[in-house]
Amino acid sequence: MKLTLLDAVIFFSLIIGNVIFGASFFFRNKTSDQFTTGGGKIPAWAVGMSIFATFVSSISFLALPGKAYASDWNSFVFSLTIPFAAYAAAKFFVPLYRSIGSVSAYYYLEQRFGAWARIYASACYILTQLMRTGAILLLLALPVNALFGWEIRSVIIITGIGVILYSMLGGIKAVIWTDTIQGIILILGALACAVFLTVKMPGGAGRLFEIASEHNKFSLGSFGSSLRDSTFWVVLVYGLFINLQNYGIDQNYIQRYMSAGSDREARSSALFGSLLYVPVSLLFFYIGTALFSFYTAQPGLLPAELSAAGAGDRVFPHFIVTGLPAGLTGLLIAAIFSAGMSTVSTSLNSTATIFLTDYYKRYFSKQAGEKASMNVLRISSMITGILGIIIAIMLVGVESVLDAWWALASIFSGGMLGLFLLGFIVKKSGKTEAITGVVLGVILIVWMSLSPIMFTEGNTGAFRSPFHSNLTIVFGTTVIFLAGFLITSLTRKKK
Repeated sequence: MKLTLLDAVIFFSLIIGNVIFGASFFFRNKTSDQFTTGGGKIPAWAVGMSIFATFVSSISFLALPGKAYASDWNSFVFSLTIPFAAYAAAKFFVPLYRSIGSVSAYYYLEQRFGAWARIYASACYILTQLMRTGAILLLLALPVNALFGWEIRSVIIITGIGVILYSMLGGIKAVIWTDTIQGIILILGALACAVFLTVKMPGGAGRLFEIASEHNKFSLGSFGSSLRDSTFWVVLVYGLFINLQNYGIDQNYIQRYMSAGSDREARSSALFGSLLYVPVSLLFFYIGTALFSFYTAQPGLLPAELSAAGAGDRVFPHFIVTGLPAGLTGLLIAAIFSAGMSTVSTSLNSTATIFLTDYYKRYFSKQAGEKASMNVLRISSMITGILGIIIAIMLVGVESVLDAWWALASIFSGGMLGLFLLGFIVKKSGKTEAITGVVLGVILIVWMSLSPIMFTEGNTGAFRSPFHSNLTIVFGTTVIFLAGFLITSLTRKKK
């Protein structure tokens, strides 16, 4: 393992520079509107870049090449569904939220079904963001621990404090503009790595594609009808639902739609930010495939422990540290770190916004002034970050807890999307239909998410879900929507 002074200088310069730059926006936040939406005057291209950076986390940066290295391009099918979700966002969701005039994504649900729906959705969102913050902080600390030898908990605390600082002081402007810089860094890092791999491949690009083709690395998966396996169709349907959720009801994205100067700019930023992910994810998959060809042609360069099955996620970090020249290693590490920081800062700002709009101004102080609102936003950002740090520390070395957190995220998000679609599409549906649909859908989602963890041995194995985990949000959302639709139809006919 090598890490030169140049790598360290590049890494720390980019990361510390981002924190200082983000904190500098403190002097431009005079009102809560500026803190949450930037006054609705942020350029469309910056908003779009922030949407892209929010979508790409450090998980994507490491996991996508790992997937391609270990298997094939089946997971790339997920990216192919993004244009459809992006079109739906630009066509329907952006005009809807901007016409409502509330920065909260869940104000619409209160209009349709009452205060309970807004509380349910916003509470689920806050819990999901806390989990997300903790998980990302932990995943950021792992490569830094491996590269510098620093204690994981210390890295979590230092990183968390840095992100809290510029998120709490700089508001959405700091988040969006640092996202823009971080997004550019991660694209440049990925491009540089892909070019370097191609140039250094023995036999050149032709040999790289030849080896990959021989091992069926460009396959998009089976086109069979199985619902248990990760087929082309399972990933396609999952991608459609999860991306519809991301661009349709996620506060992270709705807040950005509200930050643009006009409806047209908001639509263009939604399209730009989402569509940019497609070629970048293709780049990540190419890196994974190139790594496979690179080490297949030179097996002696890969340690024995990384040659074993299940070690795919660790091959790319190994190559970053041992295979790249000085300077480029620091850039790649900074790119991974930047991807995670942008995700965490987004979660802190959006959670604070939800707490202000959906709780403080709704139940505690409806006529809160700007000073009180700003204090709530900053304190909420700080508390969310601290809780994220605590969760990350609790998750250190406990993989099963991390799996359980992701299972809970599936439970929350599935219920939220189904409820939103019921309200948006079935115009005559009401409170009773919505509650019934949510209860039935969440029961199904809980079973599909937790049964593989709870029922693993003996006779209890019969109670396990027979479906692929990707279908959880698909089935859960469908049940909520169909149950609400059918009950609405029956009750309206009787009336």
